[in-house]
Amino acid sequence: MNNTKEQKYFDLQVNGYAGIDFNDENLSIENLRFACEKLVEDKVEGILATLITDDLDLMKKRIKNILQFREEDSVIKNVITGLHIEGPFLNISDGYRGAHPKEFVRQADVGAMSEILDVGDGLIKLVTLAPEVDDGYSVIKMLHQNNVVVSAGHSDASLDTLKEAVDAGLSMFTHLGNGCPKVIERHDNIIERVLSFSDDLWICFIADGHHIPFFALSNYLKSTGYEKTIIVTDAMAAASAPPGRYRVGVIEVEVGEDKIVRQPGRNNLAGSAITMKESASNLSSELNMTEDKIKAIDKH
Repeated sequence: MNNTKEQKYFDLQVNGYAGIDFNDENLSIENLRFACEKLVEDKVEGILATLITDDLDLMKKRIKNILQFREEDSVIKNVITGLHIEGPFLNISDGYRGAHPKEFVRQADVGAMSEILDVGDGLIKLVTLAPEVDDGYSVIKMLHQNNVVVSAGHSDASLDTLKEAVDAGLSMFTHLGNGCPKVIERHDNIIERVLSFSDDLWICFIADGHHIPFFALSNYLKSTGYEKTIIVTDAMAAASAPPGRYRVGVIEVEVGEDKIVRQPGRNNLAGSAITMKESASNLSSELNMTEDKIKAIDKH
C-alpha cells in the first residue's frame, strides 16, 4: 500500500472490483475497463489482477484475455501492471484450502507452472502456493529463477519446510491469518511459524476487521514490523459495489451490508469487499497508526 499526500495505493491482490469478476471466463474489455476506472477513482494507481484456482485451461484462458485487453486499452494497461496467480498448488485440506475449488487443487508441477508462465508472457509477477505440495521446491526454484515473486499461502508448512522454501526462493506470505482453519494448535500453527520468519518474508494482511480482528492485526504488525508488512485487500467484485450475490470464478458468494464475503451456507470467508482507502482508514482509526507508520507500509 502506497500512502502519499495524494493518497494513492497499490494492491497486490485484487480478484475483482466494482461488480466485475476478473476470474469470469466471459470477462469483456468494457467491464474490465470499468473496474480499472473505478480503481483509479478510488485512488488505486496499480494492481496485480489475481486469478485463482480452477481448471488449468480456464486459468490460461483468463490470463490470455487480460493480456489481450491490456494491449487494446491504455487504462487497463496502466492499472493492471501484472498478474498474481493464487493456486492451484495449495494445501487441499479443509480450512487451508479456503474457498478454492477442491476439485482443481493439485500438487505443484513444473510443467503446469511453465504452461501458465508461457501464457503470461512476462506479466505474471507473483504466485501463491503451499510449499508443502512442492516436492523438492522445484516450482519455487523455477519461479525464483524467472524473477517471479513466490508467496506461500493456503499452507500448513512446517518450520523446516518454510526454512527450506525460503532457501529455495520463497520471499512472501499471502494474507497471513487466513487460508487456515478456525481451530488450530495453540502454539505450533502456521501463523506462529510464519511470524518466526518475519525477517525473511514479506507478510501480507487484510485490514478489513473480518479476516483478522483489529486487536490481532495490531499484534501481528508489532511482530512483523511495519517495514516488512504489505496490506492487501483480496478484493472481489463486491469491492466498491453494493451488497448482493457475486461470483469469483466458479464460486458463488454473497455479500451483506456488513461487507463480509461468504459462500452461501458456509462460514469461511471468500475474499473481501474492502477498498484500499477503507484499509488505510482502518489502520488509522482502529489501530491508531500514525501517518508515518502507515507510510512505512509502502512496499509493493
